[in-house]
Amino acid sequence: MGLFDSIRGEFIDIIEWTDDSRDTIVWRFPRHDNEIKMGAKLVVRESQTAVFVNEGRIADVFQPGTYTLQTQNMPLLSTLKGWKYGFDSPFKAEVYFVTTRQFTDMKWGTQNPVIVRDPEFGMVRLRAFGAYAARVVDPAALLRELAGTDPQFRTEEVQEYLRRMIVGKLGSALATSGVPMLDLATQQEAIGVRLAGVLTEELKPVGIAVPTFVIENISLPPEVEQAIDTRSRMGIAGNLDQYTQFQAADALAAGASTPGSGVGEGMGLGLGMAAGQRMAAGLTPQPQPTAPAPAASPAPSAGPPPLPVEEQWFIGVDGTQQGPYDRAALAGLVSAGTVARTTLIWKEGMSGWLSAGQVPDVSGLFGAVPPPLPPQA
Repeated sequence: MGLFDSIRGEFIDIIEWTDDSRDTIVWRFPRHDNEIKMGAKLVVRESQTAVFVNEGRIADVFQPGTYTLQTQNMPLLSTLKGWKYGFDSPFKAEVYFVTTRQFTDMKWGTQNPVIVRDPEFGMVRLRAFGAYAARVVDPAALLRELAGTDPQFRTEEVQEYLRRMIVGKLGSALATSGVPMLDLATQQEAIGVRLAGVLTEELKPVGIAVPTFVIENISLPPEVEQAIDTRSRMGIAGNLDQYTQFQAADALAAGASTPGSGVGEGMGLGLGMAAGQRMAAGLTPQPQPTAPAPAASPAPSAGPPPLPVEEQWFIGVDGTQQGPYDRAALAGLVSAGTVARTTLIWKEGMSGWLSAGQVPDVSGLFGAVPPPLPPQA
């Protein structure tokens, strides 16, 4: 081997990139003065693409494989350099390796709620979050539009741009889906597939595609969630009056478990009154039917007179009429705090609704309720 062959052997380089990160999209091959020797080996691995840039202009793009760099397999660069017959001299060019695999750890979420119109709840503010996968499908377009001359272009540099585009398309997708808010959970996959196609088309000029888009959760404001929970409990109860009594029973139980609240005594009083009335009603003998007397001389009934009709009270809570309640149940609601002095109340015989504190038959029930505890130090 001659001297020139030995020197030429030292000039042959291997240009390759072994990716030791999980978030690098574009990596520029570090070359002193950007000099590459003719005949150098270029190794492009799977999920990679090598792009040659000459004097700021994108030249040749190499797909996965091993190449010996010559003028024959670099037609664009040869044209830019003016190599008509081929030369063995070194040349200057920048080599960018672009990752074409999917980046699956991309997250998205709405910083501000998206307002949509729901046929059942009206205008509703929705928040959503999830994940998506992105990949480079046009390395040259990515270098021209986003990466530029960045020697190491990472996902964090493009993630905010993608997130803003996702949020911008999410509101339109939810509003035009025609799916009621309560049924969104069953349509999240279909909406995600549609958004993936829309985003891929929008990102085509920058060389990025979104093959997978996942909506993990769509959340509602706390007040809407509370309304849905209340409606669910009402549906389980099946009857508005029963649901009100159920709420009163919950309040009584919670108050009775609080030492010194006074609710336990009031609850005992109310329950005792209700139990006494029910026991009296059960022990009182009912009038027995008697044979009809002759029409000419009717005999008076020997049984007791009929029991007085139990008074029935109605209350108004949040614009909704609830009831009827007997006096024992009403006393329990007063003890639980469900009925206050300002609560509207009515029974048969009253000309209209009045505050409970203005009705003499009811105002006496508030005397058994202790005043609020003073502030504790």
